[in-house]
Parts: sequence; structure tokens; C-alpha cells
Amino acid sequence: MALHRLGVRLTALLVAAALALAPFPAAAQQGGNGPRLLRDTEIEQLLRDYTRPILRTAGLEKQNIQVAIINDPTFNAFVADGRRIFVNYGALMQSQTPNQLIGVLAHETGHLAGGHLSKLREQLAQAQTQMIVAMMLGVGAMVAGAKSGSEGAASNIGMAALSAPQEMIRRNLLSYQRQQEENADRAGVKFLTATGQSPKGMYETFKRFTDDSLFAARGADPYSQSHPMPAERVRALEELARSSPYWDKKDDAALQLRHDMMRAKTSGFMEKPDTVNRRYPLSNDTLPARYARAISTYLHGDLRSALSQIDGLLQQQPNNPYFYELRGQALLEGGRPAEAVAPLRKAVAMTGGAPLISMLLGQALVASDNKATTDEAIGILRAALARETEAPLGYSQLAMAYGRKGDYAQADLAAAQAAFLRGDAKTARELASRAKTRFAVGSPGWVKADDIVATKPTK
Repeated sequence: MALHRLGVRLTALLVAAALALAPFPAAAQQGGNGPRLLRDTEIEQLLRDYTRPILRTAGLEKQNIQVAIINDPTFNAFVADGRRIFVNYGALMQSQTPNQLIGVLAHETGHLAGGHLSKLREQLAQAQTQMIVAMMLGVGAMVAGAKSGSEGAASNIGMAALSAPQEMIRRNLLSYQRQQEENADRAGVKFLTATGQSPKGMYETFKRFTDDSLFAARGADPYSQSHPMPAERVRALEELARSSPYWDKKDDAALQLRHDMMRAKTSGFMEKPDTVNRRYPLSNDTLPARYARAISTYLHGDLRSALSQIDGLLQQQPNNPYFYELRGQALLEGGRPAEAVAPLRKAVAMTGGAPLISMLLGQALVASDNKATTDEAIGILRAALARETEAPLGYSQLAMAYGRKGDYAQADLAAAQAAFLRGDAKTARELASRAKTRFAVGSPGWVKADDIVATKPTK
């Protein structure tokens, strides 16, 4: 039983440590193969524009670090590998200015630049070894006491030998994590200052969450916290941030509009219609408000009204590719794929062939059931998948297009790839096995199918 309890506690500590790189309370993990990610070309481009100068200053520009959006309404951001910054859509919604969100991204870049993930793994491995040694010493004490005939005393001594070192190891690890957070704060301010941006938004965001957590932290043991105590941390951050010559610098008006459009788009897609209408009432005639209402309207069934609203957006900004994307998506999902092709073509052309929008265009061409455009759809989808290799939608549409052509080998392979990316390994292997029988042995298609068949399921 002692070994089992130790294992459970160690696992909990490992999980807590992995999530503690977040500057805010860690979001609950979603089921399946991990947290569900949200994809959107417009929002991802904005986040790239936010992070590019910071990553360049941090010396990470060439490492292809991406910002991934998690389907979670709480405010949180964290790093869990060396190539992505994860941010909840709640953080997008609740950041009122670009600078507030950029500050959070700068903090997370500080973790990446400091190599905190690899260092934390080393600390975790060391802590695990120390805990095992402590466990063995405790078990040894109990065995020695039992041999001497003092079983009750031996049990007490053995349990003390188990618990005391574990508590010390836990506190040492949490102290190390607190130091990492402080280092990331300093690095974030440094990056913002070096790029001529204000660290005020970073301070405002952290102070907001400090104010929210003060009651919860009151009376807490500072040595049992994975982050610095809120009040202490925010005071140190404020002093550091105010020393920046850019403290009072405001966000550019055009960037603020893009930020407001991103928040409106997120609200329209992720929130209920009544919530969207309360947040963006009809009395609000700004472009972001109209954007949010148009999205919500199409999603919840009134296609005619939605198209009218989208056309109004296009009248105001006729060169906005994302309004054309929205019009095409509304028509496609409204059962009018042939009409969706033209606006999606325009959106693809205006974005330089953005792969996610290209996949929508491919889907519209496939759904139009026009054999004359099948080859075009295949070409568009294959080009998009060359840039977005982990998109199940692209592979599923490619499978349909190949099926229309009667190329069942490629159709089975594409369907297998889609199933594999969705996490349905059983279906993927079944489809890939069938694809192998259709391809010539050793051909590129046969090799790809064989790779899927040979992939072992993860436990």
C-alpha cells in the first residue's frame, strides 16, 4: 500500500509540475488524445504577428514556434513542449487590448527561451529518483525494526522516513518552479522593451488575476505554492515594468481593431446567441459587433439574414479576405456549396493560398458534385495538406474526391490518414490494410498505408 500511495502522489506531482508553467490556474485537461484545438486562419495570423518580434528578440525566430488555441473558456496560457505556446480561447476573449495578450505571450516565450521545460524535466527526474530512494530507506527501516521485534516503532520510523523526504522534495520542486515563473516575468519584460512595446498590459493582466486570487491565497503557505505568492509577484513585476521607457505606449489603432475583430469572431463562434447579443447588442454598430452577430446568425440557422449581414461587412471592407471566407463557409454549411466556391476562391487568392481556407474551397468543390472540378479539388486539397499535414478535414475531403474519380486506392489511403489524425487507430488500420491491397507493393501509396498499419496504438 505504501508503494501504491507513493506512486499516486508522484504522478500527481508530475502532472502539477507539467502544468505549472502557466501563469494562471491550469485549465482542466479534456478527454481523448488531449485538449481539443481550435483553428482559424485570421486569428492565427494575428497571433503570429503578435509573437514574431518577441520570438526574434528571444532568438527563437527560426524554431517555427506556433501558438495553438485550446477550446477552453478560462483565461490560461502555457508551454508544454518546445515548439508551441498554448493559449485558451478564453484568454483571447478576456484580453481587452493587444498589449495584454502580447504580454502573456512574452511571458511564455520567456519559459521557452530559458529552456525551462527541459530543466523542469531534469528536476522531475531527480525528484523521482529521490522519492524512490526515500521510499526504499523507509521500507528498509520497517524491515529492520520488524527483525528486531519492535514492529510498532519500526512502522512509525519507516513511515516518517517515507513522508519527511517526500515533503522536502516536493517543496524544493515547487520552489524551483516559482523561480522559473519569476525568470519568465523578467524575460517577458525584457522582450517587450527590446521590441518597443509596453509591459503595462502584462502587468495589468497579472494584477487582475492577482486581485481575483488574493482571497484564495490568504493564509496559504508560500512554500507550498507552485507560483510566487500573488501580491509579491505583482509588486516585483510592477517595479520592473514601470522601469520600461515604453510603459505608457498605446497599441496602434489598426492593431486594436484587429484584436477587437478577433474577440468578436471568437464570441460569435464559441458563445450562445443570447450571450453574443448581450455582448454585442444591435445598438452597437461597430465592425466587430456586426462581425460577431453575422457569425452567430449563420451558425444558428438564419442563413438569409446572415448573408445580408456579411454583405454589409463586405461593403465596408471589400478587401477583407476573412469576410469572403465567412460568406463561403456560411453557404457551404447552409447546403449551397456551389455558391460557396466563388467567395472561397477569392479568400484563397487574397490570403496567398491559406491552407485552412483552401480546404474549405476543396470541400465546396467536392460537395458541388461536379465531376469537372474533381481534379481541381484534389490539386487544391493536396497543396493545402502539404502545408497543413495534420488536418483530418483535408484528408476526408480528399478521400471523397478520389472516390468520385474511382481511384479507390487513394481514397482508402486518404480516409485512413483522416481516421488516424482523428485518433481512431482501429479504423485507420482497417482502411490502410484495404488500401495496401489496391496499391502495387512498394509504391509510395503502399508504403504510406503500410506505415499506418504498422503503427502501434498508444495506451
